[in-house]
Amino acid sequence: MDPARARLLFVHAHPDDEAINTAATMGHYSGRGATTVLLTMTRGERGEVIPPALRHLEVGQPGCPDTDGTALGLYRISELDDAAAATGLTDRFYAGEPPALDASVGFANGAGKYVDSGMSWGPDGFAQPAADVSPAALTAADPEEAAAHVAATIRALRPHAVVSYADDGGYGHPDHVATHRITVRAVEAAAASDDAEYPAWDVPLTWGIESEVDPADARPQAAIHGDLAVKRAAMAAHATQIVLAQDPADPSYTMSNGVPQTFSATETFRLLRGDRA
Repeated sequence: MDPARARLLFVHAHPDDEAINTAATMGHYSGRGATTVLLTMTRGERGEVIPPALRHLEVGQPGCPDTDGTALGLYRISELDDAAAATGLTDRFYAGEPPALDASVGFANGAGKYVDSGMSWGPDGFAQPAADVSPAALTAADPEEAAAHVAATIRALRPHAVVSYADDGGYGHPDHVATHRITVRAVEAAAASDDAEYPAWDVPLTWGIESEVDPADARPQAAIHGDLAVKRAAMAAHATQIVLAQDPADPSYTMSNGVPQTFSATETFRLLRGDRA
């Protein structure tokens, strides 16, 4: 297929996930004329804020104006806008915003959206559920309800490829794992829909982000070699969550845990559903 005619849907849990995991891929296809769309399931309300001047936005910190992360979520909207501009996205929206809304299903939590479930670090170094989880959290939602909103997006956009997390959610964040399950279910539901306004759409290819390359994984792999500067710009937009090295040529960064990491313009994926041929 001509990339300029392709439609790609990326489904992520929080703002900044798209920059760290798929910014190079989004920028690559945007630059080739494809329709690139981002659906973000929450506004990242429970994120840990790094800059001291903004620490008051973090839930539980002195001066925080709320207990549910509303202020931080609102602030992170502008960060996501800047990251979307850096990657050339065609469109972006949150769950609960059209077209990521199935009005016949709605939101049982009464909030009209899903909020960040939060997390804590387990003894194995992987993420685990937070001690307290809001009733409006993504992980508290009925998976079928959440999948209906993602399926509505799929039927409206009719993407040739859907990209989200692998089943482990990368590093185990509960919202990442939930987003994987919700997205896989949504792809199935969209293919079986009888909606008259937005007919069924069977997504040709569904890809899962590969956090670590496993040579024993027999599933088809895709490797996208993007622009490091584009990925860096997208990550830099999320200043509440990410600290980049001062040298633009240095691909190292840290998050709130302070552990040095390295980002790459090469992003790999494994086929979850569909026939690459």
